[in-house]
Amino acid sequence: MHSSFIPPRQVKIGDAAAFVGTTPRAIRHYHEIGLLPEPVRGGDDRRRYGYEDMIRLLWIRRMADAGIALDDIRDAFADTASAGVDGGTDAGTDVGDGIAGILERVEESLAEQEAELRRQRTAVQRMRTEGSRMGLLSDLVTDRLKSLPEGSLRQADLDSLLVTERIFGPLGAAVQATRFIVLATHPTLREDSDRIDDAEEALDDSVAVDDPRVAHVAVERHAFESALHAVIEECGLDKDDDALCDAWETLHPATADDGEDEAGLGSGGREAGSMSAFEAIGKMPYDFSPARLRCMELAEELSAQDSPGT
Repeated sequence: MHSSFIPPRQVKIGDAAAFVGTTPRAIRHYHEIGLLPEPVRGGDDRRRYGYEDMIRLLWIRRMADAGIALDDIRDAFADTASAGVDGGTDAGTDVGDGIAGILERVEESLAEQEAELRRQRTAVQRMRTEGSRMGLLSDLVTDRLKSLPEGSLRQADLDSLLVTERIFGPLGAAVQATRFIVLATHPTLREDSDRIDDAEEALDDSVAVDDPRVAHVAVERHAFESALHAVIEECGLDKDDDALCDAWETLHPATADDGEDEAGLGSGGREAGSMSAFEAIGKMPYDFSPARLRCMELAEELSAQDSPGT
C-alpha cells in the first residue's frame, strides 16, 4: 500500500525554523546580514523556503553550534559562490577548505577559553581553601600568611595587601605581609597600631596643619614603626624578606624594560601591560586631610633622621 503523504514543495518561516531547530527571528537575522538569500514569497507576501534554502539553514545551524561566527559563515559561503562562478571548482570542496581555516581559529579560541576557565577554577578552589578574601591574593602572599592563627588577620589587613599587590605586584605584598604577621602575633603592638590609626583618623579637615596634635601623632607613628621594625628583626622576618627578594630575583631576572620603581621592588610581578607603580599610586584615592598628610611627612622626616648616614 503506497503512502498518501506528499511533502510540501515549500514551507513558511515557522516550519523552516522548527525543522532546523532555530527561531524565525534568527532566520530573519540571517537575511538581514546577508547570510541567507531572500527566498521567494507567496501570494500572501510571506517567505517560502525550498529544499536548497533548508540545506543552507542546516549548515548554518551546525556551523554556528560549532562556534563559528555568523560573519565567518557568511564569508565562507560567499567565497564558495565566487569560486564556483569564476573557477569552476567543486563548491563542496571549496567551502570545506574555507571552513577548515575558520575551524582552526575557533579551536585556538576555545583553547584560550579553556585555559581561562582552568585559571578561574583554580582561583575558586584557592578561595574555598584559603578563605574567600585571602584566596584572591597571590600564592606568594598567602604562603606567608598560612601559619597565622585563624581570625588573626583583619579585613583591613587583607584590603591593604590587595592594594599593595595591585601597585607593586606579589613581591611587594609579600614583603608587606611581614607587618601583618607581627601585628597578628603581638597583641600589644596591635593595640598600639589601633590607637595611632585612630589618632591619625582624628586629624580630619577641621585640624590645621600646624596644630600641635599633628606633630604629636607623627612622633607616636615614628616610635611605633621603630618598635615594629625591632620586633621584625628579633623574629628574623627581615631575613625572610631578604631571602624572598633574592629568590624572586633569581626566578624573575630584571630586564632593561622593567626599570626600577620607587620602592626598589622592580616590577614585583605586576600584570603584563599594567601601569607603572608610580602611575598606580596616583590613581588610588585616599581621603587624607592636609593635616594627616603633614603628619605622614613629619613621620617620614623622623625616620630619615634615624637612617644611617643621615
